[in-house]
Amino acid sequence: MFQGATELSLDAKGRLAVPTRHRDALVSGGSAVVLTAHPDGCVLLYPQLAWEPISSRIQSLSSFNEVARSWQRLLVGFAEELPLDGQGRILVSPALRKFGSLKKNVMLVGQGSHFEIWDVEAWDAKLAQAMTTAVSTPPPGTENFSL
Repeated sequence: MFQGATELSLDAKGRLAVPTRHRDALVSGGSAVVLTAHPDGCVLLYPQLAWEPISSRIQSLSSFNEVARSWQRLLVGFAEELPLDGQGRILVSPALRKFGSLKKNVMLVGQGSHFEIWDVEAWDAKLAQAMTTAVSTPPPGTENFSL
């Protein structure tokens, strides 16, 4: 399970060093990871095996449905299988860096089965928005939830 938020830096070539504690889990059962775009404007990082059923499901959507085609173009169209290099880095393509407005400083945010990669400034804005919304409007099904 991928959790936690870590601030990292992209190097001049667009490579991201995956924290050591996550490397084995990301490549378990395969030798690659998958990066793709998310409608919220971040980049998703999946273990290859976790991505495969998601990709299959998205690709099975009707190509005659305009919304489905948009999701296919975004999620499958941007998907890239990448190996970790010898230093545990992945190369974030120029297309995905542009999509996610990723500059030098990024946040790697665990989401259980995968990570989100955010530009630090976009993450700060999203977090501030979430704090405002979360306090006033809990998600459905959490009305009696307590920590």
